[in-house]
Amino acid sequence: MIEIDTSTGMMIAFVSLLTVSIWKIYDFLPNKQLADDDTTDNAQEELLRIVLNTIKKDKGESKTVDELYTRVLINEDFNKEKYWRFSAYKLKKILDLYYLQHPETSTINDIHVKLSS
Repeated sequence: MIEIDTSTGMMIAFVSLLTVSIWKIYDFLPNKQLADDDTTDNAQEELLRIVLNTIKKDKGESKTVDELYTRVLINEDFNKEKYWRFSAYKLKKILDLYYLQHPETSTINDIHVKLSS
């Protein structure tokens, strides 16, 4: 019979239990994209498109982010289940990103004028 000293037995037990622990942790990690994940690039582009369409349809009536936010929520293209995390703060971040990409715009009205031309 093979004799295993204490340190070798403890090392084998440690590596075995470490492997089992890593496997159990991996099992809890999300492996697939959720249906309501609005953080993907496609979802962000779609949300930007919805916001821009709302501004265009709005005809410049929304002067503040809060007014635009309520109009985006009632837009027929807005999916409330998918964008359940959408808030006025997130809208402001989308607009700020748009302003950075299009330096000639700095207000909602500027975006409306750019889209109308």
